[in-house]
Amino acid sequence: MCPGNEHMTPPAVLVYLRDSKSIRKTRDRNGKIHKNWLIRAIPNLYPAFSPPESRLSYKQIVKTDGFGLAVGHHEVIVESQNHNEHPADARMQQLVYVINAYIDRLRELSAKPYVRYVSIFRNHGLEAGASLSHAHSQIIATPIVPRIVQEEIDASKQFWKQHKRCAFCDIIEKERKGPRFVSENSEFLAFTPYASVDPMEFWIAPKKHGSAMLELSQTEVKSLAETMKKCLNGLKILVNDPPYNYGFHLATDRETSNCYHWHLEVYPKLSIWAGFEKSTGIYINTVTPETAAESLRTTISS
Repeated sequence: MCPGNEHMTPPAVLVYLRDSKSIRKTRDRNGKIHKNWLIRAIPNLYPAFSPPESRLSYKQIVKTDGFGLAVGHHEVIVESQNHNEHPADARMQQLVYVINAYIDRLRELSAKPYVRYVSIFRNHGLEAGASLSHAHSQIIATPIVPRIVQEEIDASKQFWKQHKRCAFCDIIEKERKGPRFVSENSEFLAFTPYASVDPMEFWIAPKKHGSAMLELSQTEVKSLAETMKKCLNGLKILVNDPPYNYGFHLATDRETSNCYHWHLEVYPKLSIWAGFEKSTGIYINTVTPETAAESLRTTISS
């Protein structure tokens, strides 16, 4: 993934290049591999989901017998030319580029007729599943909405039917004034979720309602970058740069635009799920979210 090794990856489907004072967006094509890039998005060499070889209908992809084809896309976002420029340490402008690349790929992939969900996630550290140490994220587009997100959407729809307002908007307003508050700026709130599964888990949510990141202004993108950098750096300092995963939860269909609220969930890998957790779906978290929030607040503010 480092500069000079571009020929070792598949051709990039998105490249950010510096063009005078602006950023030019292009892709590798016709054998031309771009150098001096800021961001690269490339197909994964070993994809979990692959584009259809023919014009399959959605019904053909998700069969009526309950088994579907692994049709979709699996991409890697190379976040920087600098090998170790992870979000906690990244230059602010570079992290803005990363978020903009997420949005660009989300927009293109979610528009494909066989895609029902686009998962944007990051694995940091070998124990969290990062097989390569160069700073990178991944994007997987799937023909179904994953169970966890679908459960959130269903619960949000039910709350909307009962109260005619967004459940997440309610949560954000309450957490701003409660013991699980971590940090905020004008656009985003960071907090530790009630009954969190992982020790030191925290979420980042926009204060303005929206079901996906597609409508973010550049001011909002910068605010998100500031919040991510601050909180991830706080986590790094507090528990000595732990392995972690993060993932965006979002919805791009119009039916959920009123009731669902996109957000980023960060899961530090500080414990191991054992037999009880795996066999029951009940998780033992040895750090209460209130304690985690207080520790993160203190670290970030010091």
